Amino acid sequence: MYIDYCETPLGTMEIMASTQGITQVIFSGSLKSKICSSQLTDYCKLQILQYFSGKLTKFKLPLDLRGTPFQKNVWANLRQISFGDVISYTELASKVKNRHAVRAVGTANGRNPISLIVPCHRVIAKNGSLAGYAGGIARKHWLLKHEGFDIDKLPLNKQLNLSKVIQTRQAKTEFLN
Repeated sequence: MYIDYCETPLGTMEIMASTQGITQVIFSGSLKSKICSSQLTDYCKLQILQYFSGKLTKFKLPLDLRGTPFQKNVWANLRQISFGDVISYTELASKVKNRHAVRAVGTANGRNPISLIVPCHRVIAKNGSLAGYAGGIARKHWLLKHEGFDIDKLPLNKQLNLSKVIQTRQAKTEFLN
């Protein structure tokens, strides 16, 4: 397993890869493991930096997704959401051919181990609110605004303090390690 880190405007991102592809990209906060990089983790870092500098709108990386068939189906559909667009959890459930599985879709979305590249931040609640994001609502808000989405048309969330989340590790990652 390969591991490296990338400094972004939203905090440090941890990149993990196998010989098959990227297995994890998460906001790691200050917690770091020993670096053991590869050409793939270097290429992933480059693309992440290009994304944050506004030069990249679609990631082109091999992925080694690890999850259930249902999760992989949800994650494949997330990759179809274009840069700057959003869909609701209800719409995502319809895309995975199970419109009654909104909660299961939300759970699979929250368990996505490859942030940004599998763009789970592009899913919002049916009422237009940002809803949850394992990296923190403030990061989700920043990412959508960065992608040019008119965030002002969404109901504002009062807990958008980016400084508090930049140094924190995503809570969802406890099950990954």
